[in-house]
Amino acid sequence: MHNFLDPAILFFAFGILAGCIKSNLEIPQPISRFLSLYLLMALGLKGGFALAKSGLTTEIAASLACAILLAVLIPMLAYQLLKRRVPAFDAAAVAATYGSVSAVTFITASQYLDTHGIAYGGHMAAAMALMESPAIVIAVVLANTLRRQAAGASVLASANGTAQLGNAGGPPVGLGKILHESFTDGTQLLLLGAMAVGLLTGEAGKAAMAPFSIDLFKGMLAFFLLDMGLLTARNLGKLRGQSAWLLAYAACAPVVHASLALGLSMLFGFSAGNATLLMVLAGSASYIAVPAVLRYSIPEANPSVYFSMSLGITFPLNILVGIPAYAWIATTVLGGM
Repeated sequence: MHNFLDPAILFFAFGILAGCIKSNLEIPQPISRFLSLYLLMALGLKGGFALAKSGLTTEIAASLACAILLAVLIPMLAYQLLKRRVPAFDAAAVAATYGSVSAVTFITASQYLDTHGIAYGGHMAAAMALMESPAIVIAVVLANTLRRQAAGASVLASANGTAQLGNAGGPPVGLGKILHESFTDGTQLLLLGAMAVGLLTGEAGKAAMAPFSIDLFKGMLAFFLLDMGLLTARNLGKLRGQSAWLLAYAACAPVVHASLALGLSMLFGFSAGNATLLMVLAGSASYIAVPAVLRYSIPEANPSVYFSMSLGITFPLNILVGIPAYAWIATTVLGGM
C-alpha cells in the first residue's frame, strides 16, 4: 500500500484517471522528450558515480553477463511460444517487445529502492543498456527468415502452376542498419555517456551535479509519470478486440521472466537490490525504442498488438504492482535490506 502513496506513483494513477475521463490535460511533446532525456542523464550519472566508488567486481561482471543472457533467452522462448497462437510476424514483434526493456520502469524501480533504503549497484544502468538491443536483432533475423520462407513458397507454387502466395514482407531488412540504429540511439548514447562522465569525475562530480541529478530527480520523475499515465489511458482502447490469450500473456509473461532473473540472482548470490532491478528489467517490456524500430523493420506485424500489450497492460502493472512485489520477493529470498 505504501507504494501507492508515493507521489510519483500517484501522479501516474492521476494521469490514467485524467485520460480515462477525456480531460484535455496533456504534456507538450518537447517537454515530455526533455523529461525522458533528463531522467536518463541523471540515472547515467548516478550509475557512473557508483561505479567510480565501487570499481569492477565479480558481482558486476556476473550481473552484466546475466543481463545479456536474459536479453537473448527471453525473446527466443517468447517466439517459440507465441508463434503457435498468433501470426509469425506478430510473434516476432511481441517477442522483441518483451525481450527488450523499459527505461521508465527501471528508473521508477531505482527510485523505489532509494526511497526504501535498499542498496543496489550503479552498474545496473549499464545492464539496462545492454538488454535493449539483442531482442531487436533476434526479431529481425526471425522476420528475415520468415520472408525467405514465404518467397521460397511463392516460387515453388508458381513453378507448380498454383496460385502464388506472395512475398509476405518484401526484401529482408539489413542487420547492419538495425545494429547501427540500435547502438547509436540517442537515448542509449546519453545514458552511456552520462555513466562515463560520472565514472571519470567520481565524488567531485557527484557533489557538483547533486542539485541537478539528485535534488530534482523525484519531481521530474513524477511529472514524467503523469505524462505516461495520460499516454497509457489513450492506448487502453487499443486493447479491445485483442486475443484473450495475448492479454493473458501481457499480464503473466513478465512474472515468468522476472522469475528467471530471480533464479539467476540466487545462483550467483546477487544482492537484493541488484536482484530486484534485474527482475524489473526482465519483467518489463519496451514501448518506445522497440516499437519505433519494428514499424519499419517488421512492417508485417500489427503495431496495435505489441504496443497496446506493453503500454496498456505490462507497463502499468509493473509500475503499480510489479516493482514493490519484486523488491519484496528479492529481499525475502536474498535478504540484505
